[in-house]
Amino acid sequence: MARKRRVFFRSRQPILVLGVCFLGWCGGVLSGSPAVAVVLSSVSVSESIQQGRKLYETGQYAQAAAAWQQAATAYQASGDSLNQAMALSNLALAYQQLGSLSLANQAIATSLQLLNSTSRTHSQHAQILAQALNNQGSLQFAQGQTEQALNTWQKATAAYTQAADAIGITRSLINQAQAQQALGLFRRAVTTLNQANQTLQQQPNSPIKVAGLRSLGNALRVVGNLSQSQQVLQQSLKLAQQLGYPEEIAATLTSLGNTVRLSAAQRQGRSQQNPQAALAYYQQAANVAPTASTQLQARLNQLGLLLEIGEISAAQALLPQIQSQLASLPTSQTKVYARITLAQNLIRLQQAQPRSQTQIPSWLEIGKLLASAVQEARDLQDPRATSYALGNLGGLYEQTQQWANAQELTQQALVLAQGINALDIAYRWQWQLGRLWQAQGNTQNAIAAYDEAVQSLQTLRYDLAAINPDVQFSFQEEVEPVYRELVSLLLQSNDAAPPSQQNLQKARQTMESLQLAELNNFFRAACLDASRQIDQVVDEQDPTAAAIYPIVLRDRLEVVVKLPQQPLRHHTVNLSQAEFEATLEQLQQQLIEPDTFVEVQALSQKVYEWLIRPQLAALNASQIETLVFVLDGSLRNIPMAALYDAQRQQYLIEQYSVALAPGLQLINPQPLRQQQLQALTAGLSQPRYGFAGLSYVEREIQQITSVVPSRALLNQDFTSQALQKQVNSLSFPIVHLATHGQFSSNIEQTFILAWDKPINVNELNDLLRARTQGLSNAIELLVLSACETAAGDKRAALGIAGIAVRAGARSTLASLWSIDDQSTALLMSQFYGELANNQTNKASALRQAQLSLLKNPNYAHPMYWSAYVLVGNWL
Repeated sequence: MARKRRVFFRSRQPILVLGVCFLGWCGGVLSGSPAVAVVLSSVSVSESIQQGRKLYETGQYAQAAAAWQQAATAYQASGDSLNQAMALSNLALAYQQLGSLSLANQAIATSLQLLNSTSRTHSQHAQILAQALNNQGSLQFAQGQTEQALNTWQKATAAYTQAADAIGITRSLINQAQAQQALGLFRRAVTTLNQANQTLQQQPNSPIKVAGLRSLGNALRVVGNLSQSQQVLQQSLKLAQQLGYPEEIAATLTSLGNTVRLSAAQRQGRSQQNPQAALAYYQQAANVAPTASTQLQARLNQLGLLLEIGEISAAQALLPQIQSQLASLPTSQTKVYARITLAQNLIRLQQAQPRSQTQIPSWLEIGKLLASAVQEARDLQDPRATSYALGNLGGLYEQTQQWANAQELTQQALVLAQGINALDIAYRWQWQLGRLWQAQGNTQNAIAAYDEAVQSLQTLRYDLAAINPDVQFSFQEEVEPVYRELVSLLLQSNDAAPPSQQNLQKARQTMESLQLAELNNFFRAACLDASRQIDQVVDEQDPTAAAIYPIVLRDRLEVVVKLPQQPLRHHTVNLSQAEFEATLEQLQQQLIEPDTFVEVQALSQKVYEWLIRPQLAALNASQIETLVFVLDGSLRNIPMAALYDAQRQQYLIEQYSVALAPGLQLINPQPLRQQQLQALTAGLSQPRYGFAGLSYVEREIQQITSVVPSRALLNQDFTSQALQKQVNSLSFPIVHLATHGQFSSNIEQTFILAWDKPINVNELNDLLRARTQGLSNAIELLVLSACETAAGDKRAALGIAGIAVRAGARSTLASLWSIDDQSTALLMSQFYGELANNQTNKASALRQAQLSLLKNPNYAHPMYWSAYVLVGNWL
């Protein structure tokens, strides 16, 4: 199976976007650079330390470990505990790079024990202690011990402060920020990075400051702050140019290319401007780089991007330079990963070109390139690099359909990866084995391999979300297909044997897990946990609700339905993903245009027939009143209320209440508390920050106030600080925001607009969750009434789910498109009236409000009433 991938040049950690290392930038965190002996006990020991440093810096980690082990033994024999601790701290770095985490833990623990028993009056004690603590934090972070890593890095910052090492302080602060981000502490992470930036700004201009700014820029990219990343990297570049250091200039240019490239990939519409800007940075880096390794790094990234945007001729023209520079490099881990990256790009080039093209390296030549990478990795005694090379060689055999060879190599790669607990590459080989078993017709073994891959991803999820930007960058290519391909296998059926209940349950659970993974990837942090049993939500919480899971696969649409106290139901619609998404795109366009009744009903009827019709009799027999959709892909951009039953000439909202859930395991439906409803309302009616004024906002707020006791913040009074103050001061069950906003699959482009600034989704989370932590009553309902999904973004409504699950409100009512019209005021007035007077649940209240507009000839078109979707607790 041909797989398209975005390929960055990888070094040290094969899954990371590479930036030139600063003080050992590895695995997404900053480890201390190998230290130099404080007081040299002998020339030979000093030489071992220096030799280990040189070997480490060229990627020869096994040899570096041997040199430092020899030095540590010599220092121990001479009773030099301080230098022994330093050598062991260095040794832990090498072991970590080799994947020998138990040996690394043992070395760093011994180092710290020695430091605790050594006199603290020595001038270098604080420096060596700080570095050891920094390295211990790196190890803890690599093993998923995020809270412990944060605590250790805070101790490292204190030690660096005692040692008056400003660069060390910056390094440990950057590491703290990544741990905070991984724990979902976004505001603290931003504050910490700003503190690191302030520390750097106070330093005199030097190559170390250039590298520190570059590391800060790389860290900002990892946590998703691309605009600030670019600003900091530009400062690093300007300073490097002023100082005249070509190596630093090239390194920062490459980092800038990586940030701009990632920004281009996330920008909707994917204009060619940013890819071309990234190409220019890579080209400049290659032109000024004084070393072959730095030139190679830039040119490999340039090659990958050229292939990504379809500039095949330019990519081919770059190959001779890359091949020449690769041949000139000495054997090192950097060279191994360069070979693999080149091979990956050559495979893509083979796939992009007709077979008649003779100037492209053949499959045999690509195989030799990967075989050389395998041998060099073995010579380096690097199990991680060996696994990565073997797995890619197995992938090459998969391309050429040599199944037996592919399977043998992939299994070897998997054994090595599992031996060092490298789940971030192990899942790839489990996935590859699943594809190989499937290609050979062994469905049972394929499902088992895919299931192991998903389990690895579940275990790895905080790494994927927080420290591997390349995985974030290619989530849709490198992670999501694992889940979907497993579901496809589980739901395969034939006339004699439909999917078993066991397979239906596993398929549904896999899709729930994918929903969770998508949201964690959206936030770039493993901030969400499943807390509910799926069947419990429908069977126990609401016996009149049915859960519907549409699942979009490449060659078909699968629909799984859960009815109360019944086994799962299922049907298949045989149509391609391309046809399905084309219909949804047309429907989305027609829904926001007036005078398109015929077009909307024709298109929405198709979707009704695909999703609802096959289950209609069962829904009626179970007396279902509410349909809860766990939507997939582009379906999130379509209001289910507008699906049309041509036989009964009714929209779905005329038959059922409708709600959405980002996954049933993420919600806990509870009835609306019987209390006097109060609302905090805020809105903008005047133009702000390039957004037009919303002329009906004032009327909307007035009508809400007439129904529900409210406190209003309008225009200048609606600032982010004023909103937070009001949210924290009183227990408003409802927070209603009538202002411009945008939902996007990109977290940076998901925001609501206040008078003083746009409030992004993480800031909104911090603002609202401060209330839930300080007051006993959670926000029952968050309403976002003038927002819209980002144009051209098929997954834009992921932003709605993101806000819904992170804001701390039990339910979120949001609009898929903005309607600056009296209809919004009427709908909201009716909705709040239903909630206040009839003691109904939220889904039913929304249904009645939508029906009131539908029955009004002026607002019968779905563009007026169907835009509003209820996410989360529908009771």
